[in-house]
Amino acid sequence: MLRIAVQKSGRLQEESLQLLKECGLKVDASNGKLKSIVENFPLEVLFLRNSDIPQYVEDGVVDIAIVGENLLIEEESKLEVIQRLGFSKCRVSLAVPKGSKIESIKDFEGQKIATSYPVTVQNFLLKNGVNAEIHTISGSVEVAPAIGLADGICDIVSSGNTLFMNGLKELEVILKSEAVLVKNQNLTSEKREILDKLLFRLKAVLASKNAKYILLNAPNTAIAEISRILPGIKSPTILPLAEPGWSSLHSVISEDQFWEKIDALKVAGAEGILIVPIEKMVN
Repeated sequence: MLRIAVQKSGRLQEESLQLLKECGLKVDASNGKLKSIVENFPLEVLFLRNSDIPQYVEDGVVDIAIVGENLLIEEESKLEVIQRLGFSKCRVSLAVPKGSKIESIKDFEGQKIATSYPVTVQNFLLKNGVNAEIHTISGSVEVAPAIGLADGICDIVSSGNTLFMNGLKELEVILKSEAVLVKNQNLTSEKREILDKLLFRLKAVLASKNAKYILLNAPNTAIAEISRILPGIKSPTILPLAEPGWSSLHSVISEDQFWEKIDALKVAGAEGILIVPIEKMVN
């Protein structure tokens, strides 16, 4: 059986469990459970405090884990990232009060920075040749400038609403982060086999999130041009319609190219365009 660690509570836990659910795994996370054995897959889920997870993986207490990349960077962890998961995206940024005279990283010379990420901040300052005083705070970093503890802060930013509500403005992004899957280096052959099966499911789910299934009708004279626009996984599926001279084309397009492709298809002569979400995509 393979052991996976996920965050004990919070948004990262919710999104991690949702991903496992989309992979067809039945995880019981009710009543504050600290561990749960998956009913239909050889996997045991441990719910751990976020900051403890990297060490548990390194020590082999758990085999794999879903964790924020920013935590790995802060702890200077050497764990192997085996899959980027595309959720819990955020950035670790420097921020200062609105109206501050600090306008760039160089302006932090001799200033005070409050943060929960002292290692990350220190490495960034060293990289930029800046000497600043770092105050390590475990929570409520945003209030530090208002109470005179610091001239600026460094913290996780998602939407930026928390900064705005505390009269702060984002100055510079130190790093970007998302949830990642990491593993212990010393897995047995049996556990590696289970991990490969889990990764197969994960990749099928993740591939579908950035893809749409598209169906359209077009005159046969436009098939060559539309096929060029819609290469699909290999090439579009083309089916003749009852109306002579017309065909139906089926393909897959990526989310980030969606509107660009739609505009090009209309110009090429496509009609009756239908877009369908993809639940899983297996290559």
